[in-house]
This record gives sequence, structure tokens and C-alpha cells, in this order.
Amino acid sequence: MTRPALVLDKVLYDLAEVNQAGDNLLAATGVVSVTALLAAWEQQSGAVAQLAAAVPALSAAGRIRPLDAKAYRLAVPFTPGRIFATASNFYDHAAEMGTELAPRSESSPYCFMKAETSVTATDTNVVMPRDTEKLDWEVELGVIIGRRCKDVSVADAYDMIAGYTVFNDISARDLNRRSDYPFKHDWFRGKSFDTFGPMGPWFVPRDCIREPQKLRMQLQVNGDMMQDGTGEAMIFNIAEQIAYLSSILTLQPGDMIATGTPDGVGMGRGVYLKPGDEMIASIEAIGSIRNTVVAAA
Repeated sequence: MTRPALVLDKVLYDLAEVNQAGDNLLAATGVVSVTALLAAWEQQSGAVAQLAAAVPALSAAGRIRPLDAKAYRLAVPFTPGRIFATASNFYDHAAEMGTELAPRSESSPYCFMKAETSVTATDTNVVMPRDTEKLDWEVELGVIIGRRCKDVSVADAYDMIAGYTVFNDISARDLNRRSDYPFKHDWFRGKSFDTFGPMGPWFVPRDCIREPQKLRMQLQVNGDMMQDGTGEAMIFNIAEQIAYLSSILTLQPGDMIATGTPDGVGMGRGVYLKPGDEMIASIEAIGSIRNTVVAAA
């Protein structure tokens, strides 16, 4: 059975137990899953903050107990409604990929969609399709929408955010391209296979991170550091991406934006993932996710 937990200092508490001990501040749907909680985040985020603040006292009084770390396995923190991804959003990454960018003043974010069924949890396997030889990694800051919104200004964009997570945008680089159509790119195919979206380990509420644009993002393969940068190097920042997407469509609670990756991906190095490789994607103030590549059965 999958159940939501409240995490403080890497210690997990059953959210339903905390809610019961905390006078049932959360509506019933809020303790079913984080996905359900996000659907009503605008109404319930305050209750979550109050419960988190009450945990030390409730624990000291013996009214709640931490979960035994050996008694659970982490699932994905929530199921995104939609995944929007922003391509070539770091100058150094664009350069390593050979992408020629227009001047920023003449451009806007380039976004595509990735299947929500690609999402997989930390400590699960990434399955390498049989017909790819160029499997690649991309650590990204996942920004989770908490309010239904359309035509949001850059100034108001942060008010639309529920929180953040770590996302690894796995890509089959050789399947991103097509020769059988006049349309040369097929990012949906190259990025939407099952297990191509490791995510987690937690959903971290917006108010817990003061300056998300400054968070350090890192990715290791088999213990070797491949990516190491911060969101300060984004071409279009978090707020600008939200404003852009909301100018096209209505963003919904639970939608996630993968906001771009720094340089150091496999394609830029001429190195690709193979079965047995272990990736650890980390973002400061959020945590790390670990996934191992396996061959398709």
C-alpha cells in the first residue's frame, strides 16, 4: 500500500497519523496521497505547514512515531498531471549539444511535453530500450504548480508554485531524431519511454526553499561527477518559464515543469549509459535520487 509521509530532517512520519494527532487539520483527501493533496494545494498548504511545525512536539509527547527506515520503500512523491520540459535552457548545455541559439531578446522558452507515465521512483531501474545506443542523463529542477492559472505575469509566477523535486530527464539521443519524416526531431519518442523520468525523493513545499534559482544541481554516473551547476545559469528563469507556458494554456495543480539541465550530459562528452550504470541525481535542499540502468527484457 502506498501512503504519504511527512519528512523532517530525512525522518519520515505517516501523514495520516500526524494529521490525526494534529487535530485533523488536513481534509480527508489530503492524507490519501500527495497527488490528491496537490490537487487542493491552495486550500491545504497552510495545514501542511502547521502540521510540520507541530511534529517535534507531537513526537516528544509520544503521540507520533518515526517510520522504521527498514519498513518502507520510497515511491514517486506524486504523479504529475502533465510534464513540461524546457529544452536547451543553459547556455553551456546548448553549446555542448551544438545548438545554435537566437539572441535571448529575440527568443522565448522552447518547451515540449514528456509522458507522465515515464516517471519512476528513486532506487528503481531505468530500462534501456533495445533500439538505442545513446542513452543519456539530465538532472533538472522539477517545479510543481499549485494553483490553476492562465496568463500569469513573471512578477506573480512564484505564487503559482506548490514546490520542487529532483527530476532526471532520461533521453535516447538517437531516437530523438527521425529520417523518415521531414520533421527531424522527435523528442516525445526519445524521452517518453517508461522509466525515463526518475523523480523524487520528496516533494518540497515552496516556502521551504528561499532561493530555488540558486540551488546546486549535480549528477554522478558510477561515482564520477558529470554535471555540477546551479539554476542561476538558466537562460529563462523559473518565473519566465511559468509565465510563458501560462500564456499558451491553463496550468493545473500537479503539473510539473522540468526547467532545464546544466552542461555535462553524456552526448556532450561522447559517453552514454549502459546496463549496470548507476546514476545519482542531486539538488541542494531537496535530496538525491539513485537509479540503475538495465537492459530491456
